[in-house]
Amino acid sequence: MALTLRSSSSFINLKETKGLKTPDDFSLGTVSFAQTKPSCRLITRSSMQEATQISHERAFTSEGRRSSSNEKFHPFSGPHSAGNDSRVPVFVMLPLDTVTHGGNLNKPRAMNASLMALKSAGVEGVMVDAWWGLVEKDGPLDYNWEGYAELVQMVERHGLKLQVVMSFHQCGGNVGDSCSIPLPPWVLEEISKNPDLVYTDKSGRRNQEYISLGVDSLPVLRGRTPIQVYTDYMMSFRERFRDYLGDVIVEVQVGMGPCGELRYPAYPESNGTWRFPGIGEFQCYDKYMRASLEASAEAMRKRDWGRSGPLDSGQYNQFPEDTGFFRREGTWKTEYGKFFLEWYSGNLLAHGDRILEAAEGVFQGTGAKLSGKIAGIHWHYRSRSHAPELTSGYYNTRHHKGYEPIARMFSKHDVAFNFTCMEMKDTEQPEHCSPEGLVRQVKMATKSARVELAGENALERNDSGAYSQVLATSRSDSGNGLCAFTFLRLNKRLFDGENWRNLVEFVKSMSEGSRNRRLSEFDISGTNLYVGFIKEKNVTKTKEAALV
Repeated sequence: MALTLRSSSSFINLKETKGLKTPDDFSLGTVSFAQTKPSCRLITRSSMQEATQISHERAFTSEGRRSSSNEKFHPFSGPHSAGNDSRVPVFVMLPLDTVTHGGNLNKPRAMNASLMALKSAGVEGVMVDAWWGLVEKDGPLDYNWEGYAELVQMVERHGLKLQVVMSFHQCGGNVGDSCSIPLPPWVLEEISKNPDLVYTDKSGRRNQEYISLGVDSLPVLRGRTPIQVYTDYMMSFRERFRDYLGDVIVEVQVGMGPCGELRYPAYPESNGTWRFPGIGEFQCYDKYMRASLEASAEAMRKRDWGRSGPLDSGQYNQFPEDTGFFRREGTWKTEYGKFFLEWYSGNLLAHGDRILEAAEGVFQGTGAKLSGKIAGIHWHYRSRSHAPELTSGYYNTRHHKGYEPIARMFSKHDVAFNFTCMEMKDTEQPEHCSPEGLVRQVKMATKSARVELAGENALERNDSGAYSQVLATSRSDSGNGLCAFTFLRLNKRLFDGENWRNLVEFVKSMSEGSRNRRLSEFDISGTNLYVGFIKEKNVTKTKEAALV
């Protein structure tokens, strides 16, 4: 079995895709390339020099790069509301451990082959997390971008684009986390000295996924505030990759909380703390958040309201009706409930505003688009209180529109609104869930705020039903259509025969304006990808690329 990328072929045989191997499946497997006008470099057994260049090409500087004035590529051209025939570029998320703990590109030869396959499938580019815990691991202001520099060069060679996430959160402990990348050791050392630097629930559980917004403006990280630390990090990234921004690196997604999302860590999965579809818990019990709550209550001349968060809000795995706060006619509807929810959500909004303002200042004029990510919290959406959204910081209830203020804040900074759960259908979820209703609300909110909407799938799905749902939600029938979609995620399962065929069909449909159509057995339009069983006599003058 081989994956063959043929620049001269004029068909796709979609029936012969079962059992397609992937980079992770090979020790001495092969990828065969027809020798016809190669459009990118290949790692070949006959060319040790090229293999060395791909795996060790790390002398990366801005100076002396290319002198030509290439036109900047911009994936977003304004609010995506021109109709249902607009092209939607598709990106694919790279593995979480794309860069190793040592700061090197992980499995460069396998990555090279994977990028070639994705390019031939028609994807626009890939997304990668630039982990704070890896880049600034060795000490404050000591940045190591080498592994990312190697990736950027490889992406450019394949003619792909790159979305880079400023990942200021921990990797590990959430859905889909396949590796562990904690915050930088020197940050963890400060947390050990002052545990109130991280979010805390009412039982005193500390969550080290992300620094508490309560210390945004306090010099608690070796003399710098968290906002200053994030700004310095982004400035270092900008300077290192200045000549690639807007051309190869077309988007910078700014992390603002757990999983890179603007939210509180209200539903942590680590150690079994939370399980779907629990309501989660408020995360406002570090001393800095409590001081803020107390001050807000004092300003309202309601001192009692500032002594604690809601006492009747239940526990992580309860349902709304099990609690006094979230039940149908619960405390959330009282004056106190409204005060608390406005304070809780308002602090999160202000946190996002501070970070995006800093990011705007750093990346303005570079040609790269900024984006921010909002979680698709669809469970208990049919209830009146929308409890899981409230504990996560989104003041969204049946009577209070919670996503419009976020969309307006994003619009203020010209930041695309990236939203998840685009692949989910109501019929696949428990009765109290409504991902489709949530997506419709977000599409309307972003259209009202005149901010671009991009999408992701929340969970790994490779079936045609999930792709069809994304195609449907990408249209502008109600509210904003999508300006881009990022698929989660590149792994060996993606290259399985049926999965790969579904991806190729999906990318083609999105490129044709989100029209849901299946590819014919043989593509006569000149697509340059063929995947399947290749008989020896049909492959001539090939080079074999060894994968790791």
